[in-house]
Amino acid sequence: MDTCWTDAGQVTPPEWVYCGDTEYAGGTLLSLGFRVVLDATPAEVWPAIARIGGKTCYYFGTGLWRLRGLLDRMVGGIGFRGGRRHPEGLVVGDALDFWRVLEVEPPRRLLLLAEMKLPGEAVLEFTLTPVPAGGVELRQIARFLPKGLGGILYWYTMEPLHRWVYRGMLKALAQVVGKRITLGPEPIPQKRPRPHGA
Repeated sequence: MDTCWTDAGQVTPPEWVYCGDTEYAGGTLLSLGFRVVLDATPAEVWPAIARIGGKTCYYFGTGLWRLRGLLDRMVGGIGFRGGRRHPEGLVVGDALDFWRVLEVEPPRRLLLLAEMKLPGEAVLEFTLTPVPAGGVELRQIARFLPKGLGGILYWYTMEPLHRWVYRGMLKALAQVVGKRITLGPEPIPQKRPRPHGA
Protein backbone atom coordinates (compact mmCIF):
# COMPACT_ATOMS: atom_id res chain seq x y z
CA MET A 1 0.00 0.00 0.00
CA ASP A 2 1.29 3.48 -0.88
CA THR A 3 1.95 5.90 1.93
CA CYS A 4 2.05 9.67 2.09
CA TRP A 5 3.98 12.15 4.23
CA THR A 6 0.71 13.07 5.96
CA ASP A 7 0.19 9.50 7.19
CA ALA A 8 0.71 9.46 10.92
CA GLY A 9 0.78 5.80 11.69
CA GLN A 10 1.02 5.48 15.43
CA VAL A 11 2.40 8.62 17.05
CA THR A 12 4.69 7.70 19.92
CA PRO A 13 5.43 10.77 22.03
CA PRO A 14 8.70 10.91 23.96
CA GLU A 15 8.17 9.65 27.51
CA TRP A 16 9.71 12.79 29.03
CA VAL A 17 6.92 14.98 27.61
CA TYR A 18 4.46 13.40 30.04
CA CYS A 19 6.49 11.88 32.85
CA GLY A 20 8.55 14.89 33.84
CA ASP A 21 11.21 12.55 35.24
CA THR A 22 14.24 13.77 33.28
CA GLU A 23 16.02 15.00 36.41
CA TYR A 24 15.42 11.69 38.19
CA ALA A 25 16.59 9.82 35.09
CA GLY A 26 19.70 11.95 34.83
CA GLY A 27 18.50 14.08 31.91
CA THR A 28 18.44 17.83 31.49
CA LEU A 29 15.20 19.29 30.16
CA LEU A 30 15.76 22.75 28.67
CA SER A 31 12.94 25.15 27.93
CA LEU A 32 12.31 28.61 26.55
CA GLY A 33 8.95 30.31 26.65
CA PHE A 34 7.20 33.63 26.18
CA ARG A 35 3.73 34.88 26.96
CA VAL A 36 1.44 37.70 25.94
CA VAL A 37 -1.93 38.76 27.24
CA LEU A 38 -4.39 39.76 24.53
CA ASP A 39 -7.65 41.65 24.78
CA ALA A 40 -9.46 38.64 23.31
CA THR A 41 -11.05 35.30 24.11
CA PRO A 42 -9.47 31.87 23.49
CA ALA A 43 -12.04 31.27 20.73
CA GLU A 44 -10.89 34.44 18.94
CA VAL A 45 -7.19 33.52 19.09
CA TRP A 46 -7.38 29.76 18.48
CA PRO A 47 -8.06 29.87 14.69
CA ALA A 48 -4.72 31.65 14.10
CA ILE A 49 -2.87 29.00 16.11
CA ALA A 50 -4.71 26.19 14.30
CA ARG A 51 -3.57 27.61 10.92
CA ILE A 52 0.16 27.52 11.80
CA GLY A 53 2.36 25.84 9.22
CA GLY A 54 1.76 25.00 5.59
CA LYS A 55 1.05 28.04 3.41
CA THR A 56 0.48 30.23 6.48
CA CYS A 57 3.94 29.32 7.80
CA TYR A 58 4.65 30.67 11.32
CA TYR A 59 3.66 34.35 11.00
CA PHE A 60 7.23 35.56 11.60
CA GLY A 61 10.69 34.65 10.32
CA THR A 62 9.34 32.68 7.36
CA GLY A 63 12.71 32.66 5.61
CA LEU A 64 14.39 31.27 8.72
CA TRP A 65 11.83 28.47 9.06
CA ARG A 66 12.36 27.53 5.41
CA LEU A 67 16.15 27.70 5.83
CA ARG A 68 15.88 25.37 8.82
CA GLY A 69 13.96 22.93 6.64
CA LEU A 70 16.57 23.14 3.88
CA LEU A 71 19.40 22.49 6.34
CA ASP A 72 17.46 19.54 7.74
CA ARG A 73 17.02 18.09 4.25
CA MET A 74 20.76 18.51 3.60
CA VAL A 75 21.63 16.34 6.62
CA GLY A 76 19.17 13.61 5.65
CA GLY A 77 16.10 14.84 7.52
CA ILE A 78 12.56 15.29 6.24
CA GLY A 79 13.06 18.99 5.54
CA PHE A 80 10.34 21.60 5.37
CA ARG A 81 7.54 19.47 3.94
CA GLY A 82 5.63 22.70 3.36
CA GLY A 83 2.26 21.24 3.93
CA ARG A 84 -0.48 20.02 6.15
CA ARG A 85 -3.53 17.81 5.75
CA HIS A 86 -6.05 20.65 6.06
CA PRO A 87 -5.51 24.45 5.99
CA GLU A 88 -7.37 25.03 9.27
CA GLY A 89 -8.18 21.74 10.99
CA LEU A 90 -5.70 19.75 13.08
CA VAL A 91 -5.97 16.26 14.54
CA VAL A 92 -3.54 14.22 16.60
CA GLY A 93 -1.00 12.58 14.30
CA ASP A 94 -1.13 15.24 11.58
CA ALA A 95 2.14 16.11 9.88
CA LEU A 96 2.75 19.85 10.00
CA ASP A 97 5.85 20.75 7.99
CA PHE A 98 8.64 19.24 10.15
CA TRP A 99 6.37 18.80 13.17
CA ARG A 100 3.87 16.14 14.22
CA VAL A 101 0.72 17.03 16.20
CA LEU A 102 0.89 15.25 19.58
CA GLU A 103 -2.09 16.94 21.21
CA VAL A 104 -4.73 19.39 20.07
CA GLU A 105 -7.42 20.69 22.42
CA PRO A 106 -9.34 23.56 20.78
CA PRO A 107 -9.40 26.33 21.88
CA ARG A 108 -6.80 25.73 24.62
CA ARG A 109 -3.70 23.83 23.58
CA LEU A 110 -1.54 22.63 20.71
CA LEU A 111 1.50 20.41 21.28
CA LEU A 112 3.90 19.70 18.41
CA LEU A 113 6.76 17.18 18.26
CA ALA A 114 9.80 18.11 16.15
CA GLU A 115 10.59 15.56 13.45
CA MET A 116 13.62 17.34 12.02
CA LYS A 117 17.10 15.99 12.76
CA LEU A 118 18.21 17.37 16.12
CA PRO A 119 20.81 16.44 18.74
CA GLY A 120 17.92 15.69 21.08
CA GLU A 121 14.12 15.70 21.18
CA ALA A 122 11.97 18.83 21.04
CA VAL A 123 8.37 19.92 21.43
CA LEU A 124 6.66 23.25 20.86
CA GLU A 125 3.53 24.07 22.85
CA PHE A 126 0.91 26.81 22.55
CA THR A 127 -1.62 27.33 25.35
CA LEU A 128 -4.49 29.77 25.77
CA THR A 129 -5.76 30.55 29.27
CA PRO A 130 -8.48 33.09 30.14
CA VAL A 131 -7.28 35.86 32.47
CA PRO A 132 -9.59 36.65 35.42
CA ALA A 133 -9.29 40.42 34.84
CA GLY A 134 -10.25 39.93 31.18
CA GLY A 135 -8.45 38.77 28.08
CA VAL A 136 -6.45 35.64 27.35
CA GLU A 137 -2.87 34.62 28.06
CA LEU A 138 -1.10 33.01 25.10
CA ARG A 139 2.00 31.00 25.98
CA GLN A 140 4.51 29.57 23.56
CA ILE A 141 7.03 27.18 25.13
CA ALA A 142 9.78 25.14 23.48
CA ARG A 143 11.17 22.18 25.43
CA PHE A 144 14.29 20.26 24.49
CA LEU A 145 15.86 17.10 25.85
CA PRO A 146 19.47 17.23 24.57
CA LYS A 147 21.52 14.18 23.65
CA GLY A 148 24.96 14.71 25.09
CA LEU A 149 27.16 17.77 24.91
CA GLY A 150 26.27 18.37 21.25
CA GLY A 151 22.63 18.80 22.20
CA ILE A 152 23.43 21.25 24.98
CA LEU A 153 25.70 23.28 22.68
CA TYR A 154 23.00 23.31 20.00
CA TRP A 155 20.41 24.64 22.45
CA TYR A 156 22.53 27.49 23.82
CA THR A 157 23.87 28.43 20.36
CA MET A 158 20.33 28.70 18.96
CA GLU A 159 18.73 30.29 22.04
CA PRO A 160 19.27 33.98 21.02
CA LEU A 161 17.71 33.31 17.61
CA HIS A 162 14.82 31.38 19.16
CA ARG A 163 14.17 34.23 21.60
CA TRP A 164 13.90 36.70 18.72
CA VAL A 165 11.70 34.43 16.59
CA TYR A 166 9.33 33.44 19.41
CA ARG A 167 8.76 37.03 20.50
CA GLY A 168 8.12 37.96 16.88
CA MET A 169 5.67 35.10 16.45
CA LEU A 170 3.57 36.20 19.41
CA LYS A 171 3.43 39.81 18.20
CA ALA A 172 2.54 38.65 14.69
CA LEU A 173 -0.18 36.33 16.01
CA ALA A 174 -1.74 39.28 17.84
CA GLN A 175 -1.71 41.29 14.61
CA VAL A 176 -3.32 38.47 12.64
CA VAL A 177 -6.03 38.11 15.29
CA GLY A 178 -6.49 41.90 15.29
CA LYS A 179 -6.47 42.14 19.08
CA ARG A 180 -4.50 44.45 21.35
CA ILE A 181 -1.59 43.13 23.43
CA THR A 182 -2.09 44.26 27.04
CA LEU A 183 1.04 42.54 28.41
CA GLY A 184 4.24 41.25 26.87
CA PRO A 185 5.69 39.51 25.05
CA GLU A 186 7.68 38.62 28.13
CA PRO A 187 9.78 35.59 29.07
CA ILE A 188 8.20 32.87 31.17
CA PRO A 189 10.47 32.29 34.19
CA GLN A 190 12.19 28.94 33.94
CA LYS A 191 12.20 26.50 36.83
CA ARG A 192 15.64 25.81 38.21
CA PRO A 193 16.56 22.13 38.25
CA ARG A 194 16.63 20.68 41.76
CA PRO A 195 19.71 18.76 42.83
CA HIS A 196 19.14 15.06 43.44
CA GLY A 197 17.92 14.34 46.94
CA ALA A 198 16.55 17.88 47.43
